[in-house]
Amino acid sequence: MNAQKYLAQAIHAYGLTHVFMVPTSFVAASAELDRLGVRTIMTHGEKAAVYMADGYARIRRAPGLVHAQNIGAANLAAGLRDPYMAGSPVVALTGAPHPSTTYRNLYQEIEDFPLFKQVTKFAAQLHLPERLPDLLRQLFREATSGAPAPVYLAVSGALGQAIDADIEPPEGNVVAEPIFATVPATRPRAGDDEIRAALAKLAGAARPVIVAGGGVVQSGAQADLVALAELLKIPVATSMNAKGTIDERHELAVGVVGSYSRASANRTVMAADIVFFVGSHTGSQVTDNWRLPAPGTTVVQLDIDPAELGRNYPNAVSLCGDAKATLERMRQIAEDEPETHEAWALETAGFVAEWRSSQRERLESDAVPMRPERICAEINAVLPEDGVLVSDTGHSGIWTASLFDLKPPQTYLRCAGSLGWALPAAIGAQCGAPERRVVCFTGDGGFYYHLAELETAARYGIPVVIVVNDNRSLSQDLKPYRRAYDGSPTAHGDKMWMFEEVNLAATARSLGCDSHRVETPSEFADALKAAIASSRPTVIDAVSQIDAFPDPPFGGTTFYASDEKS
Repeated sequence: MNAQKYLAQAIHAYGLTHVFMVPTSFVAASAELDRLGVRTIMTHGEKAAVYMADGYARIRRAPGLVHAQNIGAANLAAGLRDPYMAGSPVVALTGAPHPSTTYRNLYQEIEDFPLFKQVTKFAAQLHLPERLPDLLRQLFREATSGAPAPVYLAVSGALGQAIDADIEPPEGNVVAEPIFATVPATRPRAGDDEIRAALAKLAGAARPVIVAGGGVVQSGAQADLVALAELLKIPVATSMNAKGTIDERHELAVGVVGSYSRASANRTVMAADIVFFVGSHTGSQVTDNWRLPAPGTTVVQLDIDPAELGRNYPNAVSLCGDAKATLERMRQIAEDEPETHEAWALETAGFVAEWRSSQRERLESDAVPMRPERICAEINAVLPEDGVLVSDTGHSGIWTASLFDLKPPQTYLRCAGSLGWALPAAIGAQCGAPERRVVCFTGDGGFYYHLAELETAARYGIPVVIVVNDNRSLSQDLKPYRRAYDGSPTAHGDKMWMFEEVNLAATARSLGCDSHRVETPSEFADALKAAIASSRPTVIDAVSQIDAFPDPPFGGTTFYASDEKS
């Protein structure tokens, strides 16, 4: 069998429906994929292709695949930062230097392999075509087992020509391992002794809280976590990656905790006497720079990766296992003698009520230009019951994390760090879930990063909806620039965070998309309903206030333009 044909048939056998790429690499494999019914999506840049594969992988909880030629490898590596930080099982392939041409100044040849070591769980080089079957299986095995993460294969030859050869697969045919076609690949469970110790700690607490992380979503353990919380009457906060784990109107839901958060969630975690982290890296964002919970608070942690247990907080009890398998067992054991915390749950529900009251005026604002909070409220009201909300970082992340009430089975995908991720990621998510409606929320600053991918969505008829919070600026940068200019920026200084006014709806139409320019709140709902009903990609250019900033979270994070005291 030709090795390129083997590659395509293996990708098909692992259940992928789409592959994302920048030409020209693995061309014969792409042709074979087309014959097999797997759609190859050609993008305008390697980073965007990775982001599409990331969105695709996250919505399916299964590998997403991206490839490029050697000259694009560094761009592709840069794109892998986000799926690496988010724990997304992206499989990346590129061309690479061939031993016959190294050190000879081959056109466009650079050794990019070291770049991938920092942004992948596993990176390998392929020089001999007969190694393709076993290395390909290892890629999928590494991507989906344990804590999922990106993986990489460098195939010799600028276009991956090392697999332009016939091979005899050791197995005699294409072999794909179904166990490694989804996340999680396996479900190890924490031991009963550790589970009982964790339950005893929760039972003995006066103010326990559960903080759900992205591992809950990767495990598909949302319902199991909610069932345990309901049994024990424990409030639930989530990281951004776990937003939507619990219906955010639920009496036990206190919201997203940390830097991009609801004040009610931060207030709950700050007041807690024990915090149960489930599938969370306990990183700086979910803990507001390790201030939530307060130092000295008792911590119990459940994670599939033993290296994460106790990384940032000394654990009173560590549970190593898959979230779903372990939470199921916790609930079974707890059902014998459940210790409940109704009074504390009632108190935290009061925190949420106070927070909602503080936001009502802006959520209902009729101001023109529009308040971004009102835009969020309108999306919240119209998003379909099984809709997918994809958010960029920065202010987009803050507003979506705090203001949207996600209701399962609605799904939230968030940018792990790189502004501009949301637009291509939403295109990839729409490919991965064609039966659902995907709505992207980004600012104009993030929108400009990968604007060309609107043409990609139009070319392939991918009906994603992009809502642009168009405030003609990178408003999150305002505060540092004002400080740098001692409060009085020059005209040139203002150009470092403010844009020229552009009709983004007209720009989208020129790239083949439907579009609506919305300037008043009363117009927004109808525009969004029309976009969701459309069979074409649609951009909503929502003109908003340039001086609208989110509230700082409870706890005093310092990077909000409205937080002048910090």
